[in-house]
Amino acid sequence: MRVKTGIVVVVLALLCAACAGGPPPGFDDEDEAQDGPPVPRAQLFISPAGKPFRAPAGQPYPVAVWFAEADRNHDGRLTREELRADTEAWFRTLDRNTDGVIDMPEVTRWEEDLVPEITRVASGGGGPRDRRSAVGRNELNTGRLGAAPYSLVNEPHPIRGADTDLSQSVSLAEFRAAADRRFALLDVDGDGAVAFADLRPTLAQPRSERPAGRR
Repeated sequence: MRVKTGIVVVVLALLCAACAGGPPPGFDDEDEAQDGPPVPRAQLFISPAGKPFRAPAGQPYPVAVWFAEADRNHDGRLTREELRADTEAWFRTLDRNTDGVIDMPEVTRWEEDLVPEITRVASGGGGPRDRRSAVGRNELNTGRLGAAPYSLVNEPHPIRGADTDLSQSVSLAEFRAAADRRFALLDVDGDGAVAFADLRPTLAQPRSERPAGRR
């Protein structure tokens, strides 16, 4: 009887361990699909400035919501000035104490409260895996980790990534400069504007929504 009880305990433990894993929201996990259809998860998009946008599974990927918000004149083209304005608006939201900089407590709030998904990292074996990153709080991971899978720019931390003087805080001038660098990456043809159709899909974007040739 004790042997059977022990077997049941082991099986339950394995099942609990399996349930604890899973890809970050919005990912297509090919390994999971082999064992059955993946469980629907909320979708996440992180703007170039670090603002999160979410949508329920099955709804359009929320990059379109961000683009419509940033495209202030609604002409279907995002200019450098519009991206700067979008970035500055998000800076003011993050700067909760209005002291003109995004400091470490404000960065921690962004990491832990606004985008907790960025603590998940992608496994190297073909499917994302849900585990805590070994990267320290004050370090950046140079792989496709952090915010990068959910963003148009391969940058793990859009807030810390703007801290060019390594002061452990981000000024508005640094955030504006980061917006310009990111716009240059998005404006691949250099014509001074980014059309929505020109945006490359994020890794988290459902494959059914990705343009042909960009899967």
